[in-house]
Amino acid sequence: MTTLKSKLQDDLNVAIKERDELRSSTLRLTLAAITKEEVAGKTKRELSDDEVQKVITREAKKRREAAEAFAQGGRAESAEREKAEGEVLAEYLPKQLSDDELQQIVTQAVEEAKAAGAEGPRAMGAVMKIVNPKVAGQAEGGRVAAVVKRLLAG
Repeated sequence: MTTLKSKLQDDLNVAIKERDELRSSTLRLTLAAITKEEVAGKTKRELSDDEVQKVITREAKKRREAAEAFAQGGRAESAEREKAEGEVLAEYLPKQLSDDELQQIVTQAVEEAKAAGAEGPRAMGAVMKIVNPKVAGQAEGGRVAAVVKRLLAG
């Protein structure tokens, strides 16, 4: 078992013993998503820590989107629950880049793309190819894309 998956399992056992309903249900759902990913396809396989990280990231994003949808629908209690679950999952994700750090990385990538001959809004793809490996797991794609668009337009 990978180290991240075993950590989730251990934390789930602790949460169950402490009767922490929020944490235990969130970790159960996440472990179920990991298992589903492992058995998807033709053969069962063990996920690497990076793949487990991607599953956790995807689950955290689902919680964020659900919280927004509940908030817009006037269901504050459900929105708070989803936010709390997202915070539990955030503990297992790498620290997110601050806006300033992200801005700095994207600015360098825009300069690299311009040096390679990419100009204007059409350079978006070239810039994203440079930025994505640098920020993998540390910034959400939508955030990155927004900063890239703003810098290319400016």
